[in-house]
Amino acid sequence: MASYVVRYGAMRLLGIFTAAGDRQYTRGTDVIVRTDRGLELGHVLCEATEQVIAQLKDVGEGQILRAMTAEDALEAKRIAQQAEREFQVCRQYVEKLGLEMDLVDLEHIFGGERIIVYYLAENRVDFRELVRLLAGEFQTRIEMRQIGVRDEAKLLADYGDCGLPVCCNTHLVEMPPVSMKMAKLQKATLDPTKISGRCGRLKCCLRYEYDLYEQIQERMPPLGSTVRTAEGVGKVVGHELLSEQVIVQLEDQRRMQVGLQAVKTVNHSGGQASDRSPAPPDSKAERNQSESPLP
Repeated sequence: MASYVVRYGAMRLLGIFTAAGDRQYTRGTDVIVRTDRGLELGHVLCEATEQVIAQLKDVGEGQILRAMTAEDALEAKRIAQQAEREFQVCRQYVEKLGLEMDLVDLEHIFGGERIIVYYLAENRVDFRELVRLLAGEFQTRIEMRQIGVRDEAKLLADYGDCGLPVCCNTHLVEMPPVSMKMAKLQKATLDPTKISGRCGRLKCCLRYEYDLYEQIQERMPPLGSTVRTAEGVGKVVGHELLSEQVIVQLEDQRRMQVGLQAVKTVNHSGGQASDRSPAPPDSKAERNQSESPLP
């Protein structure tokens, strides 16, 4: 029995789903699946091989019932229109009850088993009366889900500053932690308006290449250290990480960019560089000694 990775739900959840019988599905096929939430629409991403499963964490499980039919597509369109009306009703009840919460979206499960209401709130909200009113209005189970601003963008945002669809609404499964340190290391502008995404937080893409930048930086001589180049001895005053070059100020005050491989020796204490070229150290501790070569 074949298994597939399927994306489903408004929050673009991932799950491992088994196909009924000996049916085969190709990437991009829209399907009807049964999850722990009910009957839902899904999108086949790939076959669930051992390698793929090993890279997934905390994913759901279920069964692919069938490929989406024309009737299913019409039903999905009807449900989407119904969900818009339900959202407006929910908003009216929130205002009537005076609840301190901002509604973000409403998801009506394809099979009708439940309605999920996504909202933002700074403090804890007592929504028991709201759930009672909505359950009576829609005659189905109501689930309230508090989310953050990054999840709000995942639900509602369309395109980013790059001109492409926002990552959180396309391929990202988990929101990676992002910090200003990552922006500084990559020499990105530190203007918050230019490095913030649709959610108002630092852009997730700052995380994508950070590990590579860190790996290159570890091979670089520290700023202020003394190095020997083909042009003579100088002091490291800057790094060009992606091109793997070091900016060196020579003794005659000239500055030049030197490839990392062209730097023969380095003295971390700032003294004169050694004339000898010792063998590369075997450990990180050895590289931190007063004199060591760059790899």
